[in-house]
Amino acid sequence: MTHALVLGAGVSGMSVARLARSKGLGVTLYDRSFSQRPLSEGFGFSVGDWDHLLLRDADLVITSPGFSERSAPIVDTLEWGLPLVSEIEYAWPHVQAPLIGITGTNGKTTVTEAATAMLAASGLETHATGNIGFPLSDFTNQVYDALVVELSSFQLRFTETLHLAAAAVTNFAEDHIDWHGSLYAYRESKARIFANQSRSDLIVFDADDPGATDLVSGAPSRLFPISGSRIPEGGGGVDGGVFRVMDVRIDVDDLARQDPIHLSNLACAAALAQHVGATPDGVTEAAREYRPGAHRRQKVAEHAGVVWVDDSKATNTHSALASIASYGSVILIAGGLAKGQDITRLGQAPNLKLAIGIGDAGPVVVEAAGERGRLAGTLELAVEMAAQAAEPGDTVLLAPACASFDQFESYADRGDRFAGLVMERMGAIK
Repeated sequence: MTHALVLGAGVSGMSVARLARSKGLGVTLYDRSFSQRPLSEGFGFSVGDWDHLLLRDADLVITSPGFSERSAPIVDTLEWGLPLVSEIEYAWPHVQAPLIGITGTNGKTTVTEAATAMLAASGLETHATGNIGFPLSDFTNQVYDALVVELSSFQLRFTETLHLAAAAVTNFAEDHIDWHGSLYAYRESKARIFANQSRSDLIVFDADDPGATDLVSGAPSRLFPISGSRIPEGGGGVDGGVFRVMDVRIDVDDLARQDPIHLSNLACAAALAQHVGATPDGVTEAAREYRPGAHRRQKVAEHAGVVWVDDSKATNTHSALASIASYGSVILIAGGLAKGQDITRLGQAPNLKLAIGIGDAGPVVVEAAGERGRLAGTLELAVEMAAQAAEPGDTVLLAPACASFDQFESYADRGDRFAGLVMERMGAIK
């Protein structure tokens, strides 16, 4: 019997373990932390420090995103010469549906959600999966019209045959260097999204993002450029207050937001969805109704001419800079775990009035901003300092450019805490 070793007993690990067992494979799971789930479902389970001898009985290793490509289990698997695939790579041949894949440094979740909504509004059977919702392995027992897969660089790294009927690179900038080890490795992982496409497939990209434009330049598929502020040649975007993508026409004023980031995300989703069968009416309906999720440039409060905005999901420099550029005079709260990326560019943003540093990378933010930098350390003190410095016309923006785990459970926890502190302060003022 062929035997698979699954690295990680979390949601995706358990899902792919069930799929592998259903295909007749013997399955053992390994995780650094104990979980009752593998044992309760009858799987072999090894826990604790990694032991390369676990590879002796394995014919195949399926990895979860929690194991970086420089981690001991991955390095040992490659040295032993065993086949190594991600959950996505193992699952996709068993899926009965064309796949849409979305990757990028930022915007993946928004485009995935919007494209799924456009397909559903067109009457098609679809789901969002991958890095959002349930793992792809959960969607192998039913026929679908299309599945929309959010793909992180971690998931793409160990794919070899993954084929996507339509794919998108929302943008590309330095991120996750700590996981991949280098910017080159990160870039090569992202490029896996179009590696097995052909001319009949579609690759959508933001024509205003140099990183994305460069990344897709060698793609074998049909290129479809989009923009949130213009209409690139041969693509879709915005012109004269009208949103135009393929057969879709919508007045920009009918959309929830009119900023270029939101419009480019919708344009990306509209192109992907139409390529696999979404109708213009379905795309239009979903685009008009779509609202980005929490902690994505979410207005928290407005008081005395000062707007407070939560963009806690801006966990890298690229997304934070885009967020800063969306407002006029910005008092920025930034910092956390920098993940090996260069965050000094935050200090050079032309519309930055003040940068307040928090968390592990707070001192780096402050030093980069020079005379415009102030160190708070904690989010509580940062909110107080921002309130003292803010004047009418300013936007106090939480766009950390860093991961949250030095001080918070997640970016959502960080954003919720920010919103709570702001509302507490507004209540005290009133």
